[in-house]
Amino acid sequence: MSTVSNFPWLTLLWAIPVVGAAVIIVLPASSRQFAKYAGLVVALAVLVLSLALAGRFDPKGAQFQFVENHPWIPSFGTGYILGLDGIALALVVLTAVLVPLLLIAGWNDADDRPGLAGRGPHSYIALTLAVEGMVLMSLAALDILLFYVFFEAMLIPMYFLIGGFGGSNRSKAAVKFLLYNLFGGLVMLAAVIGLYVVTSTSKVFAAGTFDFRAIADAVATGKFTLQPGIANALFLGFMFAFAVKAPLWPFHRWLPGAAVEATPASAVLMMAVMDKVGTFGMLRYCLPLFPDAATYFRPLIITLAVIGIVYGAILAIGQTDVMRLIAYTSISHFGFIILGIFVMTSQGQSGSTLYMVNHGISTAALFLIAGFLVSRRGTRAIAAYGGVQKVAPILAGTFLVSGLATLSLPGLAPFISEFLVLIGTFTRYPGFAVCATVALVLSALYVLWMYQRMMTGPVKEGNEGVHDLVPRELLVVAPLIALLIGLGIYPKIALDVINPAVTATLTSIHQPDPAPAVAEVVIRR
Repeated sequence: MSTVSNFPWLTLLWAIPVVGAAVIIVLPASSRQFAKYAGLVVALAVLVLSLALAGRFDPKGAQFQFVENHPWIPSFGTGYILGLDGIALALVVLTAVLVPLLLIAGWNDADDRPGLAGRGPHSYIALTLAVEGMVLMSLAALDILLFYVFFEAMLIPMYFLIGGFGGSNRSKAAVKFLLYNLFGGLVMLAAVIGLYVVTSTSKVFAAGTFDFRAIADAVATGKFTLQPGIANALFLGFMFAFAVKAPLWPFHRWLPGAAVEATPASAVLMMAVMDKVGTFGMLRYCLPLFPDAATYFRPLIITLAVIGIVYGAILAIGQTDVMRLIAYTSISHFGFIILGIFVMTSQGQSGSTLYMVNHGISTAALFLIAGFLVSRRGTRAIAAYGGVQKVAPILAGTFLVSGLATLSLPGLAPFISEFLVLIGTFTRYPGFAVCATVALVLSALYVLWMYQRMMTGPVKEGNEGVHDLVPRELLVVAPLIALLIGLGIYPKIALDVINPAVTATLTSIHQPDPAPAVAEVVIRR
């Protein structure tokens, strides 16, 4: 089930960015450039470590690897337990790849902000690294209470990133972001406490425990069972928090405002990195801990996911703000991810996990390139643009590739993941799969129409001075485009790691893939 590591790989993974953030924030105010480069070095160190973990990970080995297990609060049955399966590893690598690129993309975002005692860049970089460290801890945690602590803690640095460095309405957006997610977290806290209480009263465990592996194994083997009403209530407590974080329609209302008001790099950090903890939590905790409740609520959640898919796509079409448009596309994409998780098929869940990775890359590319353009022109209004491809052909070309990835063009990374989700959905819920495919047409509409209005035609007044991507921006965009093409052509490198973890999850909840339908052949004589 798991292998214990003699070296604290995962502790280093989350501690490096957190310690780096603490060191950077206390640097002298005059060391602005040094703080930027120091933050980049820390993020690159995390990237190197994550790639080392990926290289050492054995897809055919134990489900959880690099496990660290130390007592934390023994009287409460909680420990410092870390470990990675294939699903968590994929998201760890995604986080480690994106953060250095986001630091480079937002290199000058905080130069005009006072920050803490004149440490604007210091604060910005430290907060970004703090979010990274807490996300990595959440992905690696195998203790439910430990996961909850960091699931909530990551909201604080993200709140300050939005409220301290965002646009004119940043305070309102930051407060809305915090209130929505804190409320979800409070509901989850009640469920976490409830789960501890039921384990403490069960004869299966010597005392109450927060050990995810122990509880999940007991549930899978049938040793630990819950009354349906209690299981449903606990499931909804966890699911509500994850649905707000992800977000799932209709708990999405905080996302567009936060994405628009945050700096482009911070918005990507929120949508492509932090929000993935919500969908990861559904797959990691909701299904193995409460399989019967998950099955019971499956039709409802799938319905909400499909509504979110279509809703996000329709509202994206009607947007006049390019950043808000991209934010609504993410709501649609999160719907696909949640749909694939809860259809409970191997294709659906493998596609969902791969979609988490691919969405992170495609959203980062599209949002950052749009941010580079907005910084040049000074407006987010789509109507203000036109003819940009004539004055900035590389910017327009990379924007097109990113947009085509967003609409899941074959050959680019999101296509495979979306295809797997739809195939996995069709085998169990063909009607929902058909409804979800409507978004494919709508996505082509909002992406191509946006590109046509902004990039083609004559050069509109005010766009003559728009210059092409500079080397720093190319350093951000080029790896993202390469990943979109690489994972579109060869997704096997990610699926080889993801598939065994998905199989283990489905086996633990006793959800085999539906048997293929065999057509009856009538022989006439």
